[in-house]
Amino acid sequence: MSLKYGLLGLLNYGPKTGYELNKVFEDSLSFFWQAKASQIYRELDAMERCGWLKSERIIQNDKPNKRVYSLTDKGTQEFLDWLLVPETDILGAARVKSAFLMRVFFAGELPVEQAKEMLGTFRDSFIKRRQSMSAAHGAISEYQHGIENPAKALYWKIAALYGETYYRAGIEWVEKAIAILEERQ
Repeated sequence: MSLKYGLLGLLNYGPKTGYELNKVFEDSLSFFWQAKASQIYRELDAMERCGWLKSERIIQNDKPNKRVYSLTDKGTQEFLDWLLVPETDILGAARVKSAFLMRVFFAGELPVEQAKEMLGTFRDSFIKRRQSMSAAHGAISEYQHGIENPAKALYWKIAALYGETYYRAGIEWVEKAIAILEERQ
């Protein structure tokens, strides 16, 4: 998936500024898709040139001016076409490319205490990330009130469930790994 389809999907729920789109990514999508503000604005400009969306500059007296983006019919169709294309890489979600796991694989070259410290840092990070999933649920609850059909948020919750399960599995794995190393000592 590319960022453009995520943006089209969010704009499908209604017009938003680039700032609002960036906030939605940070609040509710960041556990499976990261986007920097600069990337978002670059994609918005490109999609506007393609005719997938249009923007309106809103002049504000007390605040900086803002640009509000909305989908065109062409953009809506592009999004729906993408949504209906069968996924050919179903296992992509399970594919792992991790410098951290490469380090774990070769951690036998380290003293056990250093390896356990490395794993403990991983555990702490995953615990924090799992806790941040409650913020994603809060964002989902907030954003579902701003769309025409709040029942669509059910799918947002399903995606968030994947994030929760992923972090919980990571924590379980690292605790087992640390226990294995402690048995060795």
